[in-house]
Amino acid sequence: MADITTSILLERVLGAQSTEESCKLYNEWATSYDLDMAEHEFTAPRLVAEAVARSLKTDHLPDQNETLQRLKIVDAGCGTGLVGVELAKLGAKEVDGLDISEGMLDVARKTGAYNDLRLADLTKRLPRNDGTYDALTCCGMFTHGHLGPEPLAEFVRVVKMGGLVVATVLESHWQEKEFQKEVERLRGDGKVAVLEDDVHAYRKDAGGGRILVLQKQ
Repeated sequence: MADITTSILLERVLGAQSTEESCKLYNEWATSYDLDMAEHEFTAPRLVAEAVARSLKTDHLPDQNETLQRLKIVDAGCGTGLVGVELAKLGAKEVDGLDISEGMLDVARKTGAYNDLRLADLTKRLPRNDGTYDALTCCGMFTHGHLGPEPLAEFVRVVKMGGLVVATVLESHWQEKEFQKEVERLRGDGKVAVLEDDVHAYRKDAGGGRILVLQKQ
Protein backbone atom coordinates (compact mmCIF):
# COMPACT_ATOMS: atom_id res chain seq x y z
CA MET A 1 0.00 0.00 0.00
CA ALA A 2 2.86 2.40 0.82
CA ASP A 3 4.41 1.90 -2.63
CA ILE A 4 1.05 2.55 -4.29
CA THR A 5 0.51 5.71 -2.25
CA THR A 6 4.03 6.93 -3.07
CA SER A 7 3.56 6.29 -6.78
CA ILE A 8 0.27 8.18 -6.79
CA LEU A 9 1.81 11.15 -4.95
CA LEU A 10 4.81 11.18 -7.27
CA GLU A 11 2.60 11.09 -10.35
CA ARG A 12 0.47 13.94 -8.99
CA VAL A 13 3.56 16.03 -8.17
CA LEU A 14 5.09 15.49 -11.61
CA GLY A 15 1.79 16.40 -13.20
CA ALA A 16 1.19 19.56 -11.18
CA GLN A 17 -0.22 22.42 -13.24
CA SER A 18 0.48 25.32 -10.88
CA THR A 19 2.69 26.48 -8.04
CA GLU A 20 -0.28 26.31 -5.69
CA GLU A 21 -0.96 22.69 -6.64
CA SER A 22 2.69 21.75 -6.11
CA CYS A 23 2.70 23.42 -2.69
CA LYS A 24 -0.40 21.54 -1.59
CA LEU A 25 0.96 18.19 -2.76
CA TYR A 26 4.34 18.65 -1.10
CA ASN A 27 2.67 19.64 2.17
CA GLU A 28 0.74 16.38 1.94
CA TRP A 29 3.88 14.37 1.18
CA ALA A 30 6.27 16.00 3.66
CA THR A 31 6.12 13.52 6.56
CA SER A 32 6.74 10.43 4.40
CA TYR A 33 8.96 11.93 1.68
CA ASP A 34 12.34 10.87 3.09
CA LEU A 35 11.25 7.27 3.58
CA ASP A 36 9.76 7.15 0.10
CA MET A 37 12.94 8.51 -1.48
CA ALA A 38 15.04 5.97 0.42
CA GLU A 39 12.89 3.19 -1.04
CA HIS A 40 13.48 4.65 -4.50
CA GLU A 41 17.25 4.69 -3.85
CA PHE A 42 17.38 8.43 -4.51
CA THR A 43 21.10 9.25 -4.48
CA ALA A 44 20.89 12.71 -6.09
CA PRO A 45 21.29 14.67 -2.79
CA ARG A 46 24.59 12.94 -2.10
CA LEU A 47 25.78 13.43 -5.68
CA VAL A 48 24.93 17.14 -5.51
CA ALA A 49 26.80 17.61 -2.22
CA GLU A 50 29.83 15.77 -3.58
CA ALA A 51 29.78 17.94 -6.73
CA VAL A 52 29.90 21.08 -4.57
CA ALA A 53 32.80 19.69 -2.56
CA ARG A 54 34.95 18.75 -5.56
CA SER A 55 34.11 21.74 -7.77
CA LEU A 56 34.69 24.72 -5.48
CA LYS A 57 38.43 24.97 -5.86
CA THR A 58 38.68 28.72 -5.98
CA ASP A 59 41.49 31.11 -5.15
CA HIS A 60 39.65 32.55 -2.16
CA LEU A 61 39.10 29.06 -0.69
CA PRO A 62 42.44 27.30 -1.23
CA ASP A 63 42.42 24.94 1.78
CA GLN A 64 40.31 21.99 0.69
CA ASN A 65 40.14 20.56 4.22
CA GLU A 66 38.26 23.65 5.36
CA THR A 67 36.48 24.63 2.16
CA LEU A 68 32.96 23.43 2.94
CA GLN A 69 33.10 24.77 6.50
CA ARG A 70 33.69 28.26 5.11
CA LEU A 71 31.19 28.20 2.26
CA LYS A 72 27.90 30.02 2.32
CA ILE A 73 25.41 27.82 0.44
CA VAL A 74 21.74 28.12 -0.42
CA ASP A 75 19.69 25.01 -1.16
CA ALA A 76 16.93 26.10 -3.56
CA GLY A 77 13.93 23.80 -3.37
CA CYS A 78 15.43 22.23 -0.26
CA GLY A 79 12.36 20.13 0.54
CA THR A 80 12.89 18.03 3.65
CA GLY A 81 16.59 18.84 3.75
CA LEU A 82 18.22 15.83 2.09
CA VAL A 83 20.90 17.93 0.38
CA GLY A 84 21.56 19.93 3.53
CA VAL A 85 22.15 16.73 5.47
CA GLU A 86 24.62 15.48 2.85
CA LEU A 87 26.45 18.82 2.82
CA ALA A 88 26.66 18.73 6.63
CA LYS A 89 28.24 15.27 6.45
CA LEU A 90 30.98 16.80 4.30
CA GLY A 91 31.54 19.66 6.75
CA ALA A 92 29.25 22.46 5.53
CA LYS A 93 28.07 24.73 8.33
CA GLU A 94 26.59 27.77 6.56
CA VAL A 95 23.59 26.44 4.61
CA ASP A 96 20.30 28.23 4.00
CA GLY A 97 17.20 26.66 2.46
CA LEU A 98 14.36 27.91 0.26
CA ASP A 99 11.20 25.99 -0.54
CA ILE A 100 7.59 26.59 -1.52
CA SER A 101 6.17 24.09 1.00
CA GLU A 102 5.92 24.97 4.69
CA GLY A 103 5.37 21.28 5.42
CA MET A 104 8.67 20.38 3.80
CA LEU A 105 10.46 23.21 5.61
CA ASP A 106 9.09 21.94 8.94
CA VAL A 107 10.81 18.61 8.30
CA ALA A 108 14.03 20.32 7.12
CA ARG A 109 14.22 22.32 10.36
CA LYS A 110 14.44 19.10 12.35
CA THR A 111 17.63 18.05 10.52
CA GLY A 112 19.69 20.83 12.10
CA ALA A 113 21.55 21.20 8.80
CA TYR A 114 20.29 24.71 7.95
CA ASN A 115 20.93 28.13 9.42
CA ASP A 116 17.92 29.78 7.82
CA LEU A 117 14.87 28.31 6.09
CA ARG A 118 12.40 30.47 4.18
CA LEU A 119 9.39 30.11 1.92
CA ALA A 120 10.19 31.03 -1.69
CA ASP A 121 8.76 30.49 -5.16
CA LEU A 122 11.66 29.48 -7.43
CA THR A 123 9.79 30.67 -10.52
CA LYS A 124 10.22 34.25 -9.27
CA ARG A 125 13.13 36.47 -8.24
CA LEU A 126 14.83 34.98 -5.20
CA PRO A 127 14.73 37.02 -1.98
CA ARG A 128 18.51 37.36 -1.94
CA ASN A 129 21.00 40.01 -3.09
CA ASP A 130 23.40 39.53 -6.00
CA GLY A 131 26.46 37.47 -5.11
CA THR A 132 25.24 36.38 -1.68
CA TYR A 133 26.41 32.75 -1.80
CA ASP A 134 29.45 30.68 -2.69
CA ALA A 135 27.16 27.99 -4.08
CA LEU A 136 23.53 27.27 -4.86
CA THR A 137 22.19 23.74 -5.01
CA CYS A 138 18.94 22.65 -6.61
CA CYS A 139 18.06 18.98 -6.41
CA GLY A 140 14.92 17.41 -7.88
CA MET A 141 13.30 20.64 -9.06
CA PHE A 142 14.24 20.54 -12.75
CA THR A 143 11.74 17.85 -13.63
CA HIS A 144 8.23 17.43 -15.00
CA GLY A 145 5.61 19.59 -13.30
CA HIS A 146 8.29 21.77 -11.73
CA LEU A 147 10.88 24.12 -13.24
CA GLY A 148 11.96 24.74 -16.80
CA PRO A 149 15.43 26.17 -17.54
CA GLU A 150 14.41 29.80 -16.92
CA PRO A 151 15.51 29.99 -13.22
CA LEU A 152 19.14 29.12 -14.07
CA ALA A 153 20.00 32.78 -14.74
CA GLU A 154 18.43 33.81 -11.44
CA PHE A 155 20.39 31.10 -9.63
CA VAL A 156 23.59 32.42 -11.17
CA ARG A 157 22.72 35.94 -10.01
CA VAL A 158 22.75 35.07 -6.31
CA VAL A 159 26.16 33.34 -6.29
CA LYS A 160 29.51 35.09 -6.08
CA MET A 161 32.00 35.38 -8.92
CA GLY A 162 33.68 31.98 -9.11
CA GLY A 163 30.77 30.43 -7.22
CA LEU A 164 28.72 27.43 -8.27
CA VAL A 165 25.25 26.44 -9.31
CA VAL A 166 24.86 22.66 -8.88
CA ALA A 167 21.58 21.20 -10.09
CA THR A 168 20.00 17.92 -11.09
CA VAL A 169 18.00 17.85 -14.32
CA LEU A 170 15.95 14.82 -15.31
CA GLU A 171 17.32 13.75 -18.70
CA SER A 172 13.95 13.55 -20.46
CA HIS A 173 13.10 17.01 -19.09
CA TRP A 174 16.51 18.31 -20.27
CA GLN A 175 15.64 17.27 -23.80
CA GLU A 176 11.97 18.33 -23.81
CA LYS A 177 12.57 21.78 -22.32
CA GLU A 178 15.79 22.42 -24.27
CA PHE A 179 17.97 23.14 -21.25
CA GLN A 180 21.04 22.98 -23.48
CA LYS A 181 19.96 26.20 -25.24
CA GLU A 182 19.76 28.12 -21.96
CA VAL A 183 23.08 26.73 -20.73
CA GLU A 184 24.71 27.68 -24.04
CA ARG A 185 23.16 31.15 -23.85
CA LEU A 186 24.57 31.73 -20.37
CA ARG A 187 27.96 30.42 -21.47
CA GLY A 188 27.89 32.46 -24.70
CA ASP A 189 27.10 35.61 -22.73
CA GLY A 190 30.17 34.98 -20.59
CA LYS A 191 28.14 34.45 -17.44
CA VAL A 192 29.11 30.85 -16.68
CA ALA A 193 31.55 28.09 -17.41
CA VAL A 194 30.19 24.54 -17.53
CA LEU A 195 32.29 22.39 -15.19
CA GLU A 196 30.16 19.24 -15.34
CA ASP A 197 27.24 18.04 -17.42
CA ASP A 198 27.11 14.28 -16.85
CA VAL A 199 24.20 11.84 -16.75
CA HIS A 200 23.77 9.69 -13.64
CA ALA A 201 21.21 7.05 -12.62
CA TYR A 202 20.22 8.71 -9.36
CA ARG A 203 16.75 7.24 -8.79
CA LYS A 204 15.72 3.62 -9.23
CA ASP A 205 13.51 2.89 -12.25
CA ALA A 206 13.47 6.57 -13.31
CA GLY A 207 16.07 6.79 -16.05
CA GLY A 208 19.06 9.09 -15.96
CA GLY A 209 19.47 12.68 -14.89
CA ARG A 210 22.12 15.36 -15.34
CA ILE A 211 24.32 16.71 -12.61
CA LEU A 212 24.89 20.20 -14.00
CA VAL A 213 27.67 22.28 -12.47
CA LEU A 214 27.98 25.91 -13.58
CA GLN A 215 30.64 28.30 -12.34
CA LYS A 216 29.86 32.01 -12.41
CA GLN A 217 32.28 34.05 -14.51
